[in-house]
Amino acid sequence: MMDVRRDYNAAVDLVGRNLAAGRGAKTAFIDDAGSCTYAQLAERVDRAANALRALGIGREQRIAIAMLDGRDWPALFLGAIKAGIVPVAMNTLLTPADYEYQLRDSGARALFVSDALLKNFEPILKNCPDLKHVIPQSKLRDLLASAAGKAEAAPTVRDDMCFWLYSSGSTGAPKGTVHLHSHLIATAELYGKPILGIRESDVVFSAAKL
Repeated sequence: MMDVRRDYNAAVDLVGRNLAAGRGAKTAFIDDAGSCTYAQLAERVDRAANALRALGIGREQRIAIAMLDGRDWPALFLGAIKAGIVPVAMNTLLTPADYEYQLRDSGARALFVSDALLKNFEPILKNCPDLKHVIPQSKLRDLLASAAGKAEAAPTVRDDMCFWLYSSGSTGAPKGTVHLHSHLIATAELYGKPILGIRESDVVFSAAKL
């Protein structure tokens, strides 16, 4: 078991803690466009949090993310978490029927989707009554550019909903798995470090299509 303080926001810990430790100029991740530092990531996360709030999305409401790999993904994912909004990370290789099920089941208020994947959603959007916003990735970048670069974190606690992932559906329909704010840091501290032996100087390759 790991003791995580009660008042806790996963995005603040994962990003803000590294800034406080003097890692602002350190590379946070690398994508096809190049590297992004923790300071750059922090600004993008805050812009995403402000953009989501401007859309009228409230705490614990869900947003769906179906975007290809790149820097917009972590900014939106962590920005939602910082704002107390719950991102639903979607696999980019699903069928329209799968997407419809997950959108309806999660009650997602907004869908953020890579432009190249939008065609897979168009046939089913009319069947998702909770969905208020469908935002292609190209428009998301405009929203981020126009949003303020500083955002206040929602006053979340360790046992609040943080994000959803859907199971593969191998034993029936996929099930939405709810992860709490304390789960990400617990995975890093109890599995990543002692079991995988990951250290600060390591570079980790992620092949998951989320």
